[in-house]
Amino acid sequence: MLRFEVSVEALLRSRFALSPALDLCLLLRSLIGQGQPLPRAWAARLLPAFERLRRDTELDAALALQAPRGGPNFVAPPPRGLNQTWADDLAMIRATPLEAARREFATTGTGPSARDPRVRAVLNSPDAVPRIAEAMDQAWHELLAADWPQLRAICERDVVHRVGVIGEHGWATTIESLHPGIAWHAGGIEIDFFRGGTVRLTGDGLLLIPSVFVGHIAAHLEDPWPRTLVYRARGTAALWGEQETVPQPDTLTALVGRARARLLLALDAPASTSHLARSLAMAPGAVGDHLAILRGAGLLVRARSGRSVLYRRTPLGEALVAGSG
Repeated sequence: MLRFEVSVEALLRSRFALSPALDLCLLLRSLIGQGQPLPRAWAARLLPAFERLRRDTELDAALALQAPRGGPNFVAPPPRGLNQTWADDLAMIRATPLEAARREFATTGTGPSARDPRVRAVLNSPDAVPRIAEAMDQAWHELLAADWPQLRAICERDVVHRVGVIGEHGWATTIESLHPGIAWHAGGIEIDFFRGGTVRLTGDGLLLIPSVFVGHIAAHLEDPWPRTLVYRARGTAALWGEQETVPQPDTLTALVGRARARLLLALDAPASTSHLARSLAMAPGAVGDHLAILRGAGLLVRARSGRSVLYRRTPLGEALVAGSG
């Protein structure tokens, strides 16, 4: 079992962040069969470009450093916050000193693929860091960049939901909602399916990162990362399901139409028009029109939160969604 000992100060410093580089690494692990399996439609769409990148770039050198339970920190640097971009991550990757990268090569590049002569030539070269950074950048643009706005919107909506749970129910409920195997017990966070003993959270607190590519939950316990939990974002299952199955008519769709049914179902947590548009891959104007109709029918209400206007289901909307299940 892994247990995080939590102080009040550590909780106050705990925060959420997004990590494009970490999601890219998780996607790459999935594509080589070491991570969470991708839906068939996503795998079929990405694998041709992935195989071409392996032939034409130095991506195999980056892949040789990945393992099911970890990888080099320099290709997935710790994110600073919710506004983290791939450009931020890439700049930190490129700034990694060669000696620091080589220390990571020695501990992570130990598998059979790392002994491939082509891979070894890259890892042993004086320009290993820029060559791997360039391969990662090409992988980002060809495998993930087009989908990232939608995936980022799902993760941002997850954070909005979790912050609301913290405000209404506290940290213990929020942490336990991340996964059934996580419990808040006696002033600490216990994860029953991890080994690791007891880890005391320092002044940096706990970093929480939602992801669509993580299987269930993952943890970072060693520097330079703060103590971190990477968890599956709410809405991921619906995203994958939409890629693999053709939606079937149901009572909710028959009543309000497919697009409005998708919006009602997606509003299990408050969201803005732009978040809904990105997470559901719909045009913002169409989303706004459908929301106005649903609001006029008494199924939604809206309220301003900072600079955003968030929509949520009314009791009538909740009853309609519950009755369609």
